[in-house]
Amino acid sequence: MTERKSLSVLEESIGYKFKNINLLKKALTHTSYAYEHKIESNEKLEFLGDSILEFLSSKFIYQNYPNLKEGEMTKVRATVVCEESLYKIADKHNFSDFLYVGKSEMMHQGNRKVAIMADSVEAVIAAMYFDSGLEISEKFIIDNLKEEIRIASQHVGIKDHKTILQEKLQVNGNVDIKYEIIKESGPDHDKTFTAEVKLNGKVLAQGEGKTKKQAEMDAADKALKTL
Repeated sequence: MTERKSLSVLEESIGYKFKNINLLKKALTHTSYAYEHKIESNEKLEFLGDSILEFLSSKFIYQNYPNLKEGEMTKVRATVVCEESLYKIADKHNFSDFLYVGKSEMMHQGNRKVAIMADSVEAVIAAMYFDSGLEISEKFIIDNLKEEIRIASQHVGIKDHKTILQEKLQVNGNVDIKYEIIKESGPDHDKTFTAEVKLNGKVLAQGEGKTKKQAEMDAADKALKTL
């Protein structure tokens, strides 16, 4: 299979055929590969893609959820425009099969690392912008995030476990509440994190999750159940 044909599989998945395929290649080029081959990486595209993503997701939230207050819109955007959500997009479209990573990164499954995959999504968004303009980037972003935004908008007023735990523990004054990741297990592309929550140095509970945030939330939830 030629490189163009190989990338055409990704183009079909993301729903856009590039006029300039080199833009897509650059968007998929990690710094480790770029260093080995003396070419430009996707870092600058990622920088621009981050801003495009934030702007267009904000625009969608503003236009489609008029009942949300400014602070609530900010919370919804923060929930969906994050590494975890971007990784899900990359995983959905099998970006790992097309990423250019260096030999050392490939030995450690760098093409499956959450951060590398998430960053590549932002780079592809910018590549789409340069290839065809903002509308194409917008379609890709909304197609992949509108359901996440809908779910986040429904839960924006609901306090999370960490907030509830903090309010309960601080009812009689300030206390020292700390979360710590004490264990990581599994391969880079499918890690499980274990977190513990402490009150004034004493362990209240431990929790697990596929992200550090989920592990901390689980620990807080279990602490609440023991109080």
